[in-house]
Amino acid sequence: MRLKTDIMHRATDAKEFGRVAVLLGGDSTEREISLLSGNAVLAALQRRGVDAHAFDPREVSLTGLTQFDRVWIALHGPGGEDGTLQGALEYLGVPYTGSGVMGSAIGMDKLRTKRLAHAIDVATADYIMLQDRPDFELAIKRLGLPMIVKPTTQSSSVGMSKVEKAEDLPAAYEAAAKIESAVFAEGWITGKEYTVAVLQGQALPSIRIETPKKFYDYEAKYFRNDTKYFCPSGLSGPAEQHLANLALAAFDAVGASGWGRADFMMDKC
Repeated sequence: MRLKTDIMHRATDAKEFGRVAVLLGGDSTEREISLLSGNAVLAALQRRGVDAHAFDPREVSLTGLTQFDRVWIALHGPGGEDGTLQGALEYLGVPYTGSGVMGSAIGMDKLRTKRLAHAIDVATADYIMLQDRPDFELAIKRLGLPMIVKPTTQSSSVGMSKVEKAEDLPAAYEAAAKIESAVFAEGWITGKEYTVAVLQGQALPSIRIETPKKFYDYEAKYFRNDTKYFCPSGLSGPAEQHLANLALAAFDAVGASGWGRADFMMDKC
């Protein structure tokens, strides 16, 4: 729980949390998932005896949060993860979960995160910003095919497309540009996918992700029954430590705090 004083306190009684608002729903493209995850969090808190209540900012003004002692943020996407909400909560003086304004804003921005990662020698895929047809030609020449096209500040793979043929690149760009104006392409990485959670400054064991889809997209993340998660991930001890070090370095570089996650693609050797 992020507090104004940033002093850590371990609660031993559910009553210590006071009245808790679980923020869910919202207006992003991930409203459906936020409702699902938020209600799961709400039920878990209530089972532990916490006085927790659902709070949907689409339905109720944020000023209503001043009636709560603290906030658990279960909003997904822009408006919930990008520092906007965190700034409002700072202004209202209400403690909340997760990273602060800066860490949330930078961590939600794929391009700025890539640039910071590059600055601290955490490898990222080469990329090209896309705006018009000359950019498409440059992307194909420099990145090759296949490639992946992404909007800059969406989460959960919203608006992302794998491009395997040059003639499909304009449509992939348009799909991403409908969501936001900043769009880029990255070279496709063929290999295994891992995610490493960070909790209170510690990297947790990596998880290897497998999906029968072209990539780990929105559907594979939330709705497929054939997506597989392996923990232990099967990495060697040194490789596991290396991923942990990279996750912690990236987490620190963007100014994140509390908890988060770093995702990795490992080149196929």
